[in-house]
Amino acid sequence: MTPLGILVEKLGALVERAGDDPGLSGALREAHELAAGLDPYLARHTTPESPALQALAEATAARDWSRRDGPFLEREMLSGHVEGQFLKMLVHAVRARRVLDVGMFTGYSALAMAEALPADGRVVACEVDAEVAGFAARHLAGSGYADRIDVRVGPAADTLAALVADGEVFDLVFVDADKAGYPAYLAAVLDGGLLAPHGLVCVDNTLMQGQPWSGGRSDNGDAIAAFNDAVSADPRVEQVLVPLRDGVTLVRRVDRP
Repeated sequence: MTPLGILVEKLGALVERAGDDPGLSGALREAHELAAGLDPYLARHTTPESPALQALAEATAARDWSRRDGPFLEREMLSGHVEGQFLKMLVHAVRARRVLDVGMFTGYSALAMAEALPADGRVVACEVDAEVAGFAARHLAGSGYADRIDVRVGPAADTLAALVADGEVFDLVFVDADKAGYPAYLAAVLDGGLLAPHGLVCVDNTLMQGQPWSGGRSDNGDAIAAFNDAVSADPRVEQVLVPLRDGVTLVRRVDRP
């Protein structure tokens, strides 16, 4: 569910309710078509996903994630085609060799970025759920890029602390984990020296279904609103919030410790 997806759904309902009023129903239908056509148009004009990414997306969609114990998961948590290509483009743009993926889920983002890395590049992927990490590992094994993906199972905060202790440095960091943890994850990246001087941080879901500026609220919406405000007020960084799917914020450090 993205802000655009919610808008399309609401406009579609209004078109149905408008009935026989030609002026109102016609205007609503045009608005609905304009909004509903955007995501398919973006997908058509974005480089297609690889067969391995397509297979992983299909396997994730086929799984009933409600039939399991543990934290709530849903297939919509997958990064998907356009965002995956966006991440691949970021890998190329910053000429990344080392990538950190905070919140792997079934591995789509990790695989997308691994496909863009040079042969000696590496993605360190954090996943708190051992069952999900196992699902990802099984599907990544046949992708041809499993050797570039180092999966670390456990709380992301613990994995980040270990990476800091080991003196690891990354050219690109993708954050797509529990929303309440975002401030701590960004702090670990910036304060722990995990980000290379030329590095870039990409944070997912920073529009959170429109909740930060609209009437609907949730714990995740409140967490994202607070995170966005904190990033905007942080003099160490500059950022741009891109309205891609559920929002991605690109962050770079402008002062060096």
